[in-house]
Amino acid sequence: MNRFEETAERNEALLTEYRKLKRRVSANEKSARQEERTQIARDIHDSVGHKLTALLMQLEVFRLKSDGQAAQQFGELKALAKESLEETRNAVKTLKHEETGGVSAIIALIRQLEAESFLRIHFSVKAGAFSAPLGNEQMTIVYRAVQEALTNIMRHGGTREADIVFDVPGGSIFRFAITNTVPEKTMIREGFGLSSMRERIEQAGGRLDIIQTHGQFTVQGTLPLPVKKEVKV
Repeated sequence: MNRFEETAERNEALLTEYRKLKRRVSANEKSARQEERTQIARDIHDSVGHKLTALLMQLEVFRLKSDGQAAQQFGELKALAKESLEETRNAVKTLKHEETGGVSAIIALIRQLEAESFLRIHFSVKAGAFSAPLGNEQMTIVYRAVQEALTNIMRHGGTREADIVFDVPGGSIFRFAITNTVPEKTMIREGFGLSSMRERIEQAGGRLDIIQTHGQFTVQGTLPLPVKKEVKV
């Protein structure tokens, strides 16, 4: 084995260790956040939850001892306290569960891919995109689409940089676009990865566009968002 091969092998080993370290650090941070959320949930349950339960019991005692309008008022107060207790329990359950979902989860996954693949990614998340009500299937579609586009950049791109934009034009669709620089004369064909991406997006009621102009290659996809129902009062 010559010196060049030894250096390449050593670099590969260092890269592998770096990736393991990044994953370990990410896992530790995630574990710490979850532990903190669990502690907050426990504190809420032990303080607010127990006090609301005691209040419910006292209100029931007063209701049984009262009659007429007073009994009715105690009943209404009991119903209000019971509703507050249910909301507190739901908040505790939410805190206990792992933090997942939404555009922020997609970005976290992509950031991990960015670190492991030494890509430079410029994010632009426009107004409303962070709170877009994406379902689990839609989140998976967006992540896999971005992952496939970044893989193509690593293979065929002129640089290891990309621009990613998340948007919700009109509030009715979620749109994502991944753009990178390519040589002017590059002929890019739609291979298995892009074809599979297109098929999956179309099955979810969306659309995929591949655009190449002026040395730039863009993968753009749209997915429909749930229509908000108007509540009549």
